[in-house]
Amino acid sequence: MSTAATGTPAGPTASKATPPANRGGAGHAVASRLRDVGFWADWAALVGLIVLVAVFTALEPSFLSSGNVTGMLSASAALVILAVAQTFVVATAGIDLSIASVTTLGIVVLGQLYAGGQSLGVAFAGAVLAGLLAGLLNGFLVAKAGITDFVVTLGMLSAASGLALVLSDGQPVTVTESFFFDISLDGPVEMVTWIVVIAAVIAVVAHVVLFHTRFGTHVLATGGSPEAATATGISTARVKVAVYAVAGLLAGIAAIIIVARLGSTPPAANTAYLLNSVAAVVLGGVSLFGGKASILGPVFGALLLTVLLNGLTTLGVSQYYQPLSVGVVVVAAAFLMRFQK
Repeated sequence: MSTAATGTPAGPTASKATPPANRGGAGHAVASRLRDVGFWADWAALVGLIVLVAVFTALEPSFLSSGNVTGMLSASAALVILAVAQTFVVATAGIDLSIASVTTLGIVVLGQLYAGGQSLGVAFAGAVLAGLLAGLLNGFLVAKAGITDFVVTLGMLSAASGLALVLSDGQPVTVTESFFFDISLDGPVEMVTWIVVIAAVIAVVAHVVLFHTRFGTHVLATGGSPEAATATGISTARVKVAVYAVAGLLAGIAAIIIVARLGSTPPAANTAYLLNSVAAVVLGGVSLFGGKASILGPVFGALLLTVLLNGLTTLGVSQYYQPLSVGVVVVAAAFLMRFQK
């Protein structure tokens, strides 16, 4: 059949016409992507973070001063670690309500070992071990005993808080080691302290583990469809025990970061860490039904929440409105999740 009969341009003409068509197609694809609510839902945390920074900077130019940026990054370090910890649990369609209390238990164990004359290394190991044991107990009760995660971690929330108060007698321990000041105030580059580096390294390692290892594949498979995962030979019980253990271990590390920032070991659990860790996961686009996860998203979510609270404080907004603002942001993010791909 001839070219004229089909209405198709001749070879040279087609060659000249192709680039504009491709450019138009690419432009149309970008425009279509930007109109897609699902695209914005997937990147809600990053977009929200950029918008908040722009708004707060416009309202208060000193918001992006080096001192404030350093403070925000350092303040976000522990929350980033806890958000990563919560992500592993949520990826299996679970939740860890005890994460803030387990962190407090790690803080208190560190303080008591330090006050008892133990070295920092032993105190650090004690904090991490306390978190790990609490996580393992959570995982065993959920996976092996068959108790729902909500009940188990709610019980651990109370038990860990109570044990922290018993061990400390309700009294904080002041930690004056120069090492803590060094990692919380100094860093490899300006505005980035060593505790921020630690949080970043943990996030990178978590990303590699979740998306580039067999264990990560098993975690996502367990959350996506436990029946299908079991049918392929995956021990979903072991996976669940492991993710709660990971969460506990990371809570112990977060405890060290918090002590480094505060210079003391407060024995009362900070429930804001629980609420904000879950909020960061939701903002980061992690499905609460399991099977869909991200590490970068919750990291951006943790940064967004830190920026939000810092910005409101900088503008002189009453602290009573701050939990309200966090709640509004989380509900908005949960609404956007309905449109995720």
